[in-house]
Amino acid sequence: MAPGGKLRHRKTGGARRYYLAAGMVVIVAASVIGWYAYLLTHSNPEINGTSSTMGTSKPVILYVNQGNGAVNVTNFDVMADCATSHGFNVVFFQIYRQGILLFSQQNLQTFVNQAHLKNLRIFFSLWITNSSQHIPSSIYVLGEDGVNLDMSMLSPTSQQSLLVSLKADYRGKTAVTTTDMNSTLKPDLLVLETYGISLQHLIKHGAILSVGVYKELSQADYQSQLQYALQNSDGVMVFDYAGLLKSGY
Repeated sequence: MAPGGKLRHRKTGGARRYYLAAGMVVIVAASVIGWYAYLLTHSNPEINGTSSTMGTSKPVILYVNQGNGAVNVTNFDVMADCATSHGFNVVFFQIYRQGILLFSQQNLQTFVNQAHLKNLRIFFSLWITNSSQHIPSSIYVLGEDGVNLDMSMLSPTSQQSLLVSLKADYRGKTAVTTTDMNSTLKPDLLVLETYGISLQHLIKHGAILSVGVYKELSQADYQSQLQYALQNSDGVMVFDYAGLLKSGY
C-alpha cells in the first residue's frame, strides 16, 4: 500500500478504537444507571413494598377505626403522614360509632383540610349497627371526598334504605364496606371485607377488596395479599391504621 493508504488505514483503525471505547463508556454508564435504579427501588421506602402503589389510579384505602386506636386533632397529621408514606391515597376516617358523632363540625373541617394538604382523599366513615341510627346530615357540607357506610350488622333492606337516602341528599362519592360477599348494593365504591388468604378466591373486578393487619400476619404475607388484591380487583382497603402501627410494617 502507498504511504497515503497506510495513513488512511491508521485513521480508520483509530476511529474504530474511538467508537469501540465510546461504546464501552455508554455500556458502562447504562450499567451504572441501571444498578443505581435497582438500589433506589430496593432501598427507598417510598418506592418499595406498599408504597409501590403510589401513583395508581385505583383507590388504596387506609381505614381508621376509632375503636382500635383513637385519631383526633392532636395526631391526625401523624396518621396522614403514615398513610402517604405507605402509598395510600384514600383514608376512610371513622367519625360516627353506634349512633354517636365523635367530633365537632370544626374538628371535622380540620380533618378535611389536613387530608387535602397531604394529597389524600378522605371519606367520613359511619359505623352503623342498628336501623334506628341515622346518617348525620350535618357532615355533608364539609368538603370531604365521600361518605362510607359501614353497616354489615344491618339487614339488606336497611342497608339499601340508608344508601338510597345518602345518594339522594349527598353530592360527594358514596362507599359501602360490607362482609356480604354477594352484596347487590351500588355505591361508587363497594368494599368487600375479604380479610385473609381463605377469601382471596372471592377477589374480582367490580369491587374493592380488603386486607387485615393482624399480629399473626407476617409482613411478607401482608404485602403479598395487598398486591394481589390491588392487581386483581378495583382497589384495596387495609384494616386498619392501629394494626399497621402495631405491626411496624
